[in-house]
Amino acid sequence: MRNPYKLRITDTAFSIAIKTYEATSDFPAAERFGLVTQMRRAAVSIGSNIAEGCGRRTHAQLVNFLNYSSASASELEFQSRLAMQLGMGNASQLTELCELLASERKMLATFVRQLAD
Repeated sequence: MRNPYKLRITDTAFSIAIKTYEATSDFPAAERFGLVTQMRRAAVSIGSNIAEGCGRRTHAQLVNFLNYSSASASELEFQSRLAMQLGMGNASQLTELCELLASERKMLATFVRQLAD
């Protein structure tokens, strides 16, 4: 078992979740149960999977959950870009979120490689 709160990827996951909630707060009311919910779930899933993986017994199990986190980051990036294309939310906030997501995916991939060594 690892402590997820000692990992930089967890700090970044918290930032992603917070920025997602902020970025989606002014989306149209019609998206409350659509894109807003999807984006927030994906954002929370990133950190949740890191924490769950850290609670597992083996490196292989941790790697699986890190891969789920990376997939959620990819999902959220797509949704953020879609929101920008549709003119929803603040474009600069969404752009910043996409940059943070790209950074998180890189860190996750590096951690997975380290665990494989």
